[in-house]
Amino acid sequence: MINRIVVGAHYGLKDWIVQRATAVIMAVYSVLIVAVLLAVKPASFEAWQGVFANGLIKFMTFLFFVSLFYHTWIGVRDIWMDYVKPVGLRLALHVLTATVLVGYTAWAAAILWRL
Repeated sequence: MINRIVVGAHYGLKDWIVQRATAVIMAVYSVLIVAVLLAVKPASFEAWQGVFANGLIKFMTFLFFVSLFYHTWIGVRDIWMDYVKPVGLRLALHVLTATVLVGYTAWAAAILWRL
């Protein structure tokens, strides 16, 4: 029997928990937004705007997008770390991925609060 001494910062566990938490947030949002849309049944652009004009719906939608992008960051970052061996290329892909996801987050906020 080998006694393992676990050392380190436990980054893998934190990322695993965060990825599961963001998945739960996205699943709950999906169920709630489907329920809202089935109740309201928006048939026109103005009706859709009305649904997303509600402050709680805006906040929940933004939380969904932040969760989606953070969930994506963890997954894609792990792909780059596991399969891209040249350090310079891996760093460039990390920076590109982070930049795109932060941009998407800002874009989602601009769309939601422009309504």
